[in-house]
Amino acid sequence: MSKIDNNNAPWHRLKRASTPRQATVLAIGKAFPRQLIPQEYLVEGYIRDTKCQDVSIKEKLERLCKTTTVKTRYTVMCKEILDQYPELATEGSSTIRQRLEIANPAVVEMAFEASLACIKEWGRPATDITHIIYVSSSEIRLPGGDLYLASELGLRNDVSRVMLYFLGCYGGATGLRVAKDIAENNPGSRILLTTSETTILGFRPPNKARPYDLVGAALFGDGAAAVIIGTDPVTGKESPFMELSYAVQQFLPGTQSVIDGCLTEEGINFKLGRDLPQKIEDNIEEFCRKLMSKASLTDFNEMFWAVHPGGPAILNRLESTLKLNKGKLECSRKALKDFGNVSSNTIFYVMEYMREELKREGGEEWGLALAFGPGITFEGILLRSL
Repeated sequence: MSKIDNNNAPWHRLKRASTPRQATVLAIGKAFPRQLIPQEYLVEGYIRDTKCQDVSIKEKLERLCKTTTVKTRYTVMCKEILDQYPELATEGSSTIRQRLEIANPAVVEMAFEASLACIKEWGRPATDITHIIYVSSSEIRLPGGDLYLASELGLRNDVSRVMLYFLGCYGGATGLRVAKDIAENNPGSRILLTTSETTILGFRPPNKARPYDLVGAALFGDGAAAVIIGTDPVTGKESPFMELSYAVQQFLPGTQSVIDGCLTEEGINFKLGRDLPQKIEDNIEEFCRKLMSKASLTDFNEMFWAVHPGGPAILNRLESTLKLNKGKLECSRKALKDFGNVSSNTIFYVMEYMREELKREGGEEWGLALAFGPGITFEGILLRSL
């Protein structure tokens, strides 16, 4: 039976008071392209679309698809696109122009839909947004997608815009850190942070000389997310659910080549070092304790965890190293299972699942949001559940 307070409200629905002048998450939204791919159908489709005849490559992709733990993903790539641009499936073709013709409008469309969902949940007019932060590693143009998005949403023409390009998997957490700084230094501001990613720039036929292409095919998906950040929520008009208490970014010296991305005439080529999970494992405890010290926290298992699921190996290593109780990373594993690794977006899918999890009776007050990417760069945010 739920505990009842003096106002007869269920105990698990009571809200903690937000800290004055502290950035809070006021709403969240997400969006995806129309094509949903169950993982069990991915191998046959990818091998067919790229006209691959190598049985060993197909077998390796089948193994990878099983180990990623991904069950479903969304993708912009579809039969209609390949029919229009068959050169995308041809090894060695110079296709950066064609890829950008697809990716540039696609990421803005997804960002627009995610932002609309977020603004609807927020409940205030779009013209009340004072700043917009646009995060993507999937488009290249001037002006950037931030301007197109602001125009389509009907934002004021004096909205302050920030673009964060090509940060990779930690981009969403970086966006939160930047939004926190803007909100806390501009009283009354309301920041729309949106992230949008597609794998179009990296789609290509498999090649034994590029083994990471298969990892990408087995793991990554497309989508968008949006959150609205602000301080001092308006009572009766806004419903904050998480506070951004403290944020830290850190890079590991000498690890620039562990995650390597290079833009070429054929799109983006990625290389991923096998030692990435080990590098994260070796440095994660010290990084987490730096964040936790700001709230005098010492016990990893007395907190909730919103971790970017770069892949199952990273989650397993983190769980083992920090001796986390079973279930602490369940929201991360669920986001990976349902959407794959969607680069900068994925931390928000985890946070949305975590919001529902924290509504349960006895939900933790403090937690950490973590993301990792090229550099190797760590982004971390000390969170407080409201």
